[in-house]
Amino acid sequence: MSRPAEAGRVRRRIERFTRAERWVHRVTATLMLTLMATGAVLYLPSLSVWIGHRPAVALIHLYSGFALPIPMAAGLFSRTYRADVRRLSRHTDVDREWLHHRAWREDRARELTLPVGKFNAGQKLNASFQCGAILVMAGTGTLMWFPHLVGVSARTGATFVHDWLALAIGFVVIGHVWFAVNDRQARTGMRTGWVTRGWAEREHPAWAAEVAAEEGSGEDAPGSDALSEAEDRAARGEAGARDRVEGRAVHQARAWDR
Repeated sequence: MSRPAEAGRVRRRIERFTRAERWVHRVTATLMLTLMATGAVLYLPSLSVWIGHRPAVALIHLYSGFALPIPMAAGLFSRTYRADVRRLSRHTDVDREWLHHRAWREDRARELTLPVGKFNAGQKLNASFQCGAILVMAGTGTLMWFPHLVGVSARTGATFVHDWLALAIGFVVIGHVWFAVNDRQARTGMRTGWVTRGWAEREHPAWAAEVAAEEGSGEDAPGSDALSEAEDRAARGEAGARDRVEGRAVHQARAWDR
Protein backbone atom coordinates (compact mmCIF):
# COMPACT_ATOMS: atom_id res chain seq x y z
CA MET A 1 0.00 0.00 0.00
CA SER A 2 1.30 3.46 -0.86
CA ARG A 3 2.22 6.04 1.74
CA PRO A 4 -0.61 8.47 0.77
CA ALA A 5 -3.19 5.72 1.18
CA GLU A 6 -1.81 4.84 4.62
CA ALA A 7 -1.82 8.50 5.63
CA GLY A 8 -5.42 8.90 4.53
CA ARG A 9 -6.44 5.90 6.61
CA VAL A 10 -4.60 7.10 9.72
CA ARG A 11 -6.19 10.53 9.55
CA ARG A 12 -9.63 8.95 9.80
CA ARG A 13 -8.77 7.78 13.32
CA ILE A 14 -8.21 9.80 16.51
CA GLU A 15 -6.22 8.75 19.56
CA ARG A 16 -8.62 8.77 22.50
CA PHE A 17 -6.57 7.12 25.25
CA THR A 18 -2.85 6.64 25.67
CA ARG A 19 -1.30 3.36 26.76
CA ALA A 20 -0.89 4.66 30.33
CA GLU A 21 -4.57 5.56 30.55
CA ARG A 22 -5.65 2.18 29.21
CA TRP A 23 -3.50 0.32 31.72
CA VAL A 24 -4.84 2.41 34.60
CA HIS A 25 -8.38 1.52 33.50
CA ARG A 26 -7.56 -2.18 33.13
CA VAL A 27 -5.84 -2.56 36.48
CA THR A 28 -8.52 -0.54 38.28
CA ALA A 29 -11.28 -2.59 36.64
CA THR A 30 -9.55 -5.85 37.59
CA LEU A 31 -9.20 -4.79 41.22
CA MET A 32 -12.79 -3.52 41.32
CA LEU A 33 -14.18 -6.79 39.96
CA THR A 34 -12.02 -8.73 42.43
CA LEU A 35 -13.42 -6.67 45.29
CA MET A 36 -16.98 -7.20 44.10
CA ALA A 37 -16.49 -10.96 43.79
CA THR A 38 -14.73 -11.43 47.13
CA GLY A 39 -17.14 -9.05 48.85
CA ALA A 40 -20.09 -11.11 47.62
CA VAL A 41 -18.46 -14.26 48.98
CA LEU A 42 -17.88 -12.64 52.36
CA TYR A 43 -21.37 -11.14 52.56
CA LEU A 44 -23.56 -14.00 51.27
CA PRO A 45 -23.51 -17.12 53.49
CA SER A 46 -24.45 -19.46 50.62
CA LEU A 47 -21.48 -18.31 48.55
CA SER A 48 -19.20 -18.36 51.56
CA VAL A 49 -20.07 -22.02 52.27
CA TRP A 50 -19.75 -23.00 48.60
CA ILE A 51 -16.39 -21.25 48.01
CA GLY A 52 -14.87 -21.88 51.44
CA HIS A 53 -11.41 -20.53 52.39
CA ARG A 54 -12.99 -17.49 54.01
CA PRO A 55 -9.74 -16.17 55.59
CA ALA A 56 -7.97 -16.29 52.20
CA VAL A 57 -10.90 -14.56 50.49
CA ALA A 58 -10.89 -11.89 53.21
CA LEU A 59 -7.16 -11.25 52.68
CA ILE A 60 -7.62 -10.95 48.91
CA HIS A 61 -10.46 -8.50 49.52
CA LEU A 62 -8.34 -6.46 51.94
CA TYR A 63 -5.24 -6.19 49.76
CA SER A 64 -7.29 -5.48 46.64
CA GLY A 65 -9.03 -2.65 48.48
CA PHE A 66 -5.77 -1.09 49.64
CA ALA A 67 -4.29 -1.48 46.13
CA LEU A 68 -7.27 0.10 44.35
CA PRO A 69 -6.08 3.75 44.54
CA ILE A 70 -2.53 2.86 43.44
CA PRO A 71 -3.06 2.65 39.64
CA MET A 72 -4.94 5.95 39.61
CA ALA A 73 -2.18 7.62 41.63
CA ALA A 74 0.48 6.12 39.32
CA GLY A 75 -1.40 7.48 36.30
CA LEU A 76 -0.70 11.02 37.49
CA PHE A 77 2.83 10.65 36.12
CA SER A 78 1.26 10.78 32.64
CA ARG A 79 0.58 14.26 31.31
CA THR A 80 -2.32 13.06 29.16
CA TYR A 81 -3.87 11.27 32.13
CA ARG A 82 -3.67 14.46 34.23
CA ALA A 83 -5.31 16.41 31.40
CA ASP A 84 -8.18 13.92 31.26
CA VAL A 85 -8.58 14.09 35.05
CA ARG A 86 -9.04 17.85 34.69
CA ARG A 87 -11.61 17.28 31.94
CA LEU A 88 -13.53 14.83 34.11
CA SER A 89 -13.58 17.22 37.07
CA ARG A 90 -15.03 20.16 35.14
CA HIS A 91 -18.81 20.28 34.77
CA THR A 92 -20.14 22.80 32.24
CA ASP A 93 -23.50 24.12 31.03
CA VAL A 94 -23.39 21.52 28.26
CA ASP A 95 -23.19 18.79 30.91
CA ARG A 96 -26.22 20.19 32.70
CA GLU A 97 -28.13 20.29 29.40
CA TRP A 98 -27.01 16.72 28.70
CA LEU A 99 -28.47 15.53 31.99
CA HIS A 100 -31.60 17.70 31.81
CA HIS A 101 -32.58 16.38 28.37
CA ARG A 102 -31.55 12.79 29.13
CA ALA A 103 -29.02 12.80 26.34
CA TRP A 104 -27.74 9.35 27.31
CA ARG A 105 -30.47 7.99 25.06
CA GLU A 106 -29.32 6.95 21.60
CA ASP A 107 -28.86 9.88 19.18
CA ARG A 108 -30.47 12.26 21.71
CA ALA A 109 -27.37 14.43 22.10
CA ARG A 110 -27.03 14.68 18.32
CA GLU A 111 -30.66 15.75 17.95
CA LEU A 112 -30.07 18.50 20.50
CA THR A 113 -26.75 19.42 18.79
CA LEU A 114 -24.99 19.47 22.14
CA PRO A 115 -21.25 20.21 21.79
CA VAL A 116 -20.13 17.34 24.02
CA GLY A 117 -16.42 17.29 24.87
CA LYS A 118 -14.15 14.30 25.28
CA PHE A 119 -16.33 13.04 28.15
CA ASN A 120 -20.06 13.47 28.50
CA ALA A 121 -21.83 14.31 31.76
CA GLY A 122 -22.61 10.68 32.52
CA GLN A 123 -18.96 9.69 32.26
CA LYS A 124 -17.96 12.60 34.49
CA LEU A 125 -20.51 11.66 37.14
CA ASN A 126 -19.40 8.04 37.02
CA ALA A 127 -15.75 9.03 37.50
CA SER A 128 -16.59 11.38 40.38
CA PHE A 129 -18.77 8.80 42.11
CA GLN A 130 -16.22 6.01 41.74
CA CYS A 131 -13.34 8.13 43.07
CA GLY A 132 -15.36 9.26 46.07
CA ALA A 133 -16.68 5.76 46.69
CA ILE A 134 -13.17 4.29 46.63
CA LEU A 135 -12.04 6.67 49.35
CA VAL A 136 -15.11 6.00 51.51
CA MET A 137 -14.85 2.24 51.03
CA ALA A 138 -11.15 2.31 51.96
CA GLY A 139 -11.90 4.30 55.13
CA THR A 140 -14.85 2.22 56.27
CA GLY A 141 -13.06 -1.02 55.37
CA THR A 142 -10.09 0.01 57.51
CA LEU A 143 -12.36 0.59 60.49
CA MET A 144 -13.96 -2.80 59.96
CA TRP A 145 -10.64 -4.64 59.64
CA PHE A 146 -9.00 -2.89 62.62
CA PRO A 147 -11.85 -2.77 65.17
CA HIS A 148 -9.63 -1.48 67.99
CA LEU A 149 -9.30 1.91 66.28
CA VAL A 150 -12.85 3.07 67.14
CA GLY A 151 -15.80 2.19 69.32
CA VAL A 152 -18.64 -0.21 68.63
CA SER A 153 -21.04 2.47 67.33
CA ALA A 154 -18.47 3.76 64.83
CA ARG A 155 -17.76 0.21 63.62
CA THR A 156 -21.46 -0.42 63.20
CA GLY A 157 -21.85 2.76 61.18
CA ALA A 158 -18.82 1.91 59.07
CA THR A 159 -20.23 -1.54 58.32
CA PHE A 160 -23.60 -0.06 57.34
CA VAL A 161 -22.02 2.49 54.97
CA HIS A 162 -19.61 -0.08 53.54
CA ASP A 163 -22.32 -2.61 52.72
CA TRP A 164 -24.81 -0.21 51.14
CA LEU A 165 -22.18 1.71 49.21
CA ALA A 166 -20.85 -1.59 47.85
CA LEU A 167 -24.35 -2.32 46.53
CA ALA A 168 -24.53 1.12 44.90
CA ILE A 169 -21.10 0.60 43.30
CA GLY A 170 -22.32 -2.72 41.91
CA PHE A 171 -25.28 -1.06 40.18
CA VAL A 172 -23.08 1.73 38.79
CA VAL A 173 -20.55 -0.77 37.43
CA ILE A 174 -23.35 -2.76 35.77
CA GLY A 175 -24.63 0.43 34.14
CA HIS A 176 -21.12 1.35 33.01
CA VAL A 177 -20.65 -2.08 31.42
CA TRP A 178 -24.08 -1.91 29.79
CA PHE A 179 -23.28 1.38 28.07
CA ALA A 180 -19.90 0.02 26.96
CA VAL A 181 -21.47 -3.13 25.51
CA ASN A 182 -23.83 -0.99 23.43
CA ASP A 183 -21.06 1.21 22.00
CA ARG A 184 -18.49 -0.74 19.98
CA GLN A 185 -16.36 2.31 19.23
CA ALA A 186 -16.12 3.18 22.92
CA ARG A 187 -14.86 -0.33 23.65
CA THR A 188 -12.40 -0.13 20.76
CA GLY A 189 -11.12 3.20 22.06
CA MET A 190 -10.43 1.73 25.48
CA ARG A 191 -8.91 -1.46 24.05
CA THR A 192 -6.69 0.03 21.31
CA GLY A 193 -6.63 3.73 22.19
CA TRP A 194 -8.07 4.82 18.81
CA VAL A 195 -11.57 5.67 17.55
CA THR A 196 -12.90 6.67 14.16
CA ARG A 197 -13.21 10.36 13.42
CA GLY A 198 -16.84 9.85 12.42
CA TRP A 199 -17.71 8.42 15.84
CA ALA A 200 -15.91 11.27 17.58
CA GLU A 201 -17.74 13.89 15.51
CA ARG A 202 -21.06 12.17 16.21
CA GLU A 203 -20.69 11.45 19.94
CA HIS A 204 -18.13 14.05 21.09
CA PRO A 205 -18.23 16.87 18.50
CA ALA A 206 -16.48 19.49 20.66
CA TRP A 207 -13.56 17.13 21.30
CA ALA A 208 -13.37 16.17 17.61
CA ALA A 209 -13.24 19.87 16.69
CA GLU A 210 -10.51 20.42 19.27
CA VAL A 211 -8.41 17.60 17.82
CA ALA A 212 -8.97 18.90 14.28
CA ALA A 213 -7.84 22.38 15.34
CA GLU A 214 -4.67 20.94 16.88
CA GLU A 215 -3.94 18.98 13.71
CA GLY A 216 -4.60 22.07 11.62
CA SER A 217 -2.09 24.06 13.67
CA GLY A 218 0.59 21.51 12.84
CA GLU A 219 0.42 19.42 16.04
CA ASP A 220 0.00 15.98 14.54
CA ALA A 221 -1.53 13.23 16.60
CA PRO A 222 0.74 10.28 17.39
CA GLY A 223 0.96 7.99 14.38
CA SER A 224 -0.57 10.50 11.98
CA ASP A 225 1.06 11.83 8.82
CA ALA A 226 1.77 15.50 8.14
CA LEU A 227 0.16 15.39 4.69
CA SER A 228 -3.00 17.47 4.35
CA GLU A 229 -6.03 16.29 2.40
CA ALA A 230 -5.03 18.44 -0.57
CA GLU A 231 -1.52 17.04 -0.50
CA ASP A 232 -2.94 13.54 -0.22
CA ARG A 233 -5.07 14.00 -3.32
CA ALA A 234 -2.16 15.58 -5.19
CA ALA A 235 0.10 12.69 -4.24
CA ARG A 236 -2.48 10.19 -5.44
CA GLY A 237 -2.85 12.03 -8.75
CA GLU A 238 0.90 12.22 -9.16
CA ALA A 239 1.26 8.49 -8.51
CA GLY A 240 -1.49 7.73 -11.02
CA ALA A 241 0.16 9.91 -13.67
CA ARG A 242 3.49 8.19 -13.04
CA ASP A 243 1.85 4.79 -13.45
CA ARG A 244 0.31 5.85 -16.75
CA VAL A 245 3.65 7.14 -18.06
CA GLU A 246 5.38 3.92 -17.06
CA GLY A 247 2.61 1.91 -18.71
CA ARG A 248 3.01 3.76 -22.01
CA ALA A 249 6.78 3.22 -21.87
CA VAL A 250 6.29 -0.52 -21.39
CA HIS A 251 3.90 -0.69 -24.37
CA GLN A 252 6.32 1.25 -26.56
CA ALA A 253 9.18 -1.09 -25.57
CA ARG A 254 7.09 -4.11 -26.47
CA ALA A 255 6.17 -2.53 -29.83
CA TRP A 256 9.87 -1.97 -30.62
CA ASP A 257 10.61 -5.61 -29.71
CA ARG A 258 8.00 -6.83 -32.14
